[in-house]
Amino acid sequence: MRLFPVMGLLLAMWITPGTLPAQPAETAGLLTLQQYIQVLDNALSAAQKLKESPEKAEELQRNLASAWHVEANGRSFEISTDTIRRDLEAWQKKPDDALLEGIRQHLETLRYEAVRYEAPTANVSSRRALLSNILSRSEFRNVRGQTWMDQLKEKFTRLLVRLLGRALSSSAIPVVSNIVVYCLIAFAVLALAYWMYRSLRQSTRLETIMPTPLSVSAKAWPLWISEARAAADRGEWRHAVHFAYWGGISFLEAQGAWRPDIARTPREYLQLLSATSAHQPVLRVLTMRLESVWYGMQRADAEAFQQTLAELERLGCPCN
Repeated sequence: MRLFPVMGLLLAMWITPGTLPAQPAETAGLLTLQQYIQVLDNALSAAQKLKESPEKAEELQRNLASAWHVEANGRSFEISTDTIRRDLEAWQKKPDDALLEGIRQHLETLRYEAVRYEAPTANVSSRRALLSNILSRSEFRNVRGQTWMDQLKEKFTRLLVRLLGRALSSSAIPVVSNIVVYCLIAFAVLALAYWMYRSLRQSTRLETIMPTPLSVSAKAWPLWISEARAAADRGEWRHAVHFAYWGGISFLEAQGAWRPDIARTPREYLQLLSATSAHQPVLRVLTMRLESVWYGMQRADAEAFQQTLAELERLGCPCN
C-alpha cells in the first residue's frame, strides 16, 4: 500500500508556516518523480555544504522554487518550499547548527517519501509466505484450535447429560436402577473433573513456553545495537535495521522520553514526541524506514543499515 507516501506528499503540500520569507520570482515546472528526486538531491547536497560555505545560502534560496509540481502514477502534487526558504533566511541572519540540521532533515524526509512512493507495491503472496514461516516455528506448534478429539469429548458429555436428565425425570425406575444412575453420575463427575484437570495442566504448560511480554527498554539499547550488528555481519539487513530501530526506541525510553508500554506501535512512539522536539524529525525518518523495510517487505541493504546507524547517532545514541 502507498498510503504513507501519499500522506507524506500531501502534508508537505498543505502545511504552510505562519510567517513566510519573500517568494521567489519563478516556480518550478511540472516534474517527474525522478526529476523531483534529483532536485531534492541537489538541494540536499547544497545544504550540506553551507556550514563550510555560508555565502552559498543566498544562492540555494534563490534556486528554490516557491513550490515543486510533481506528477507520478497519474497523480499531481504541489510541494511547498516555504518552510525551507524561511529556515534558510533565518539561518543567514543567525547561523545555527540546529537550524541547518532541520533544513537537511526536511529535505531528507521529502526525498524518502518520494522514493517510497516510487517503489512497487509489496507482493501479498510474499507476506503470506512470511506469515506461514513464522507460524511454523516451534513456539507456535502447540497453539491450535479445537481438535476432533475435543469435539468428540464435548458430544459425549452432552449425550451423557441428556441421558442422565431423562433417567432422573422418570418416576418408574426401580431402586436398583437408581443406584446405577447415581454411580453413572459419580463416574461422569469424576471423568469431567479429570478432563478439566488435564486441560488446565496442558494450558499451563503452553503458557510457560510463551515469552513474557516486556517493555522495549527492558533490553538495554546496547544489546539491541549489538544484535543489529550481528545480523548485519550475517547479511540479514532487514533484521539489522529492525534491531537498530528498537535500539533507538530503547535509548529514548531509557532517557525518559515516555513511559514504557508493551502494546505501543512504532507510529504511536512517533506521536509521543512533540513537533518541537529535536528528536522528532530523526525518529520520523527511522520509523518510515522500519515500516518500509520490515512491514512493507521492501529490500534492505548495507546502505540502509548505515543510514539507520547515522540517524541513531543524531538521536545521541552511540553506535560505535
